[in-house]
Amino acid sequence: MSKSHTHGIPSADNERALRFALALTGCFLIAEVIGGVLTGSLALISDAAHMLTDTAALAIALAAIRVARRPADRRRTYGYHRFEILAAAFNALLLFAVALYILVEAYQRLTSPPEIQSVGMLVIASIGLVVNLISIRLLREGQSDSLNVKGAYLEVWSDLLGSIGVIVGAVVIQLTGWSWVDPLVAVAIGLWVLPRTWILLKDSLNILLEGVPEGIDLGEVEQAMLAVPGVLGVHDLHLWALTTGKSSLTAHVVYDQIYSPEKDLMPALQTVLANRFKVVHTTLQCEIEPCEHQQEGCSYVVSTPVRNDN
Repeated sequence: MSKSHTHGIPSADNERALRFALALTGCFLIAEVIGGVLTGSLALISDAAHMLTDTAALAIALAAIRVARRPADRRRTYGYHRFEILAAAFNALLLFAVALYILVEAYQRLTSPPEIQSVGMLVIASIGLVVNLISIRLLREGQSDSLNVKGAYLEVWSDLLGSIGVIVGAVVIQLTGWSWVDPLVAVAIGLWVLPRTWILLKDSLNILLEGVPEGIDLGEVEQAMLAVPGVLGVHDLHLWALTTGKSSLTAHVVYDQIYSPEKDLMPALQTVLANRFKVVHTTLQCEIEPCEHQQEGCSYVVSTPVRNDN
């Protein structure tokens, strides 16, 4: 027995906001890389690496909106939602490589600091701050009703802090001449990006390996299902995510014959799973007793029914 659901797709206004923010961020990413090379600022190049995560997040969010509108077919019954996760994993690996380069280059510059054009560094970082503020304004409204837009919104907020760091570094260099501040700021930005990059890679791999979605405890799901009146046992329980915010569940449910699977069990189970765990795509097989083809290694959890004979 199964039930399908449609998922909300961000509005056209959200898509336009993402397009504008992507155009702004992408153009400034190129400008920041060129500016970092011309001014000799490693901090600008490090911030550009951080800006790369914003550009990727915006591009992924925009692609996910368009892909979500494409209907599934007989070759790809789930559609193309996994594109978001593959892109996120690739983005994380790329960021690890960039962060490693930044740390090695920063070490070399700390031992032999080069001359830094602090004025150009300050101007470019200030422009980056303005770009981030505009992007935040564009994405502010849509982030409340779209997980993709919210992720991009948080990425831009994080990059705004990087721009502020570069501006502070440029001011310090201009006032004191301490060029070693530049690689120090670069390392700080790199260390700020690395934990978020690791989380992104870990979450992406968990989804690709069809692990239990983050924030959901499988034991709690089992107990919630067993608490539904008429459910005697649960086995072959599988819970995974197709992409961010799209969790699916399959299970075999052993039930008391005095209850109707269609009228009593299915509606109650689907309500519990949707309301408590945000799992709305479920496939449940109801059985009078555990089936003979129970998968090896899958637990069979039994509920002790409480009856009231009064």
